[in-house]
Amino acid sequence: MVQIGYTLMSEQTPARALVDYAAAAERIGFDYAVISDHYFPWLEEMGHSPYCWSVLGAVAHVTDRLPLMTYVTCPIMRYHPAVVAQKAATMGVLSDGRFTLGLGAGENLNEHVIGEGWPPVDTRHRMFAEAVQIIRKLFSGEYVTHQGEFFDVDSAKLYDLPERQVPIGIAASGGQSAELAAAYGDLLVINDPMPEVVQQFNAAGGDGKPVYGQLALSYDPDEEVARQRAHALWRWSGVGGWKVMAELPGPVNFDAACGTVRPEDVARSVPCGADVDAVVEAVRKFDAAGYTHVALVQIGHEQQQPFFDWAEKELLPALRRI
Repeated sequence: MVQIGYTLMSEQTPARALVDYAAAAERIGFDYAVISDHYFPWLEEMGHSPYCWSVLGAVAHVTDRLPLMTYVTCPIMRYHPAVVAQKAATMGVLSDGRFTLGLGAGENLNEHVIGEGWPPVDTRHRMFAEAVQIIRKLFSGEYVTHQGEFFDVDSAKLYDLPERQVPIGIAASGGQSAELAAAYGDLLVINDPMPEVVQQFNAAGGDGKPVYGQLALSYDPDEEVARQRAHALWRWSGVGGWKVMAELPGPVNFDAACGTVRPEDVARSVPCGADVDAVVEAVRKFDAAGYTHVALVQIGHEQQQPFFDWAEKELLPALRRI
């Protein structure tokens, strides 16, 4: 059975509300929760982007059973991998072993803020592989000294480690990153149903490991209101795939790139309205592609509580039957 998660969407939600939503997600029966790790929202209309690690600490305090995961953290520029390892280990302790560190090679949108430029994709992948290896070594609890192509670590050691080592999930969008995920990750992260990438991951040694996906939806009793909300806040998702999205430096650039995206374009990939069957059918595509976990994103901060009510009474029971 596919596990159904809830996405704590930092880019559209104030920090305190994210904590409340996590508690609600646990209460109504979501299987796990993921949280985005951004410095910027994709669009100015989204309006938020709190520091997810502070939010995660509070979420661990107000929840008891809900597994938590970053979706995803970039360990190559804005954060040094040694610092990511410390944050993740601390979250493993605070959550009593419920935390998974989701990692990815990042976006210009969030990493340019340190003023070091944005490397080409092949360089980012080499940086990423080195960063993951450093994090893995630090999770062992031993002293780590490292002099690499991109990162140096001088006698680092983590003193607060959870009883169970924090699992690492790695985001992929193609063959190269899928092989990286199979080599260094405990699980694979791909937003959309991409069976070919799952197959590449399995063939490279990832067979049997969990595969995580994400589905955006716009719940509202009024389908047209739902479509307009999805367009206002989610039109950035149609700018041309990850190869384009990873290069854009700011919300204004995403806004310009999606200037021709129409509400009906967004609605082709985002279930809009209150049709349970439409969401079930969308999740079935992930299931058929070999995914074990799908995290739902309710578009629109103001509509979260109505979404929780609908999910508890109608949506989650239907998804449990997949």
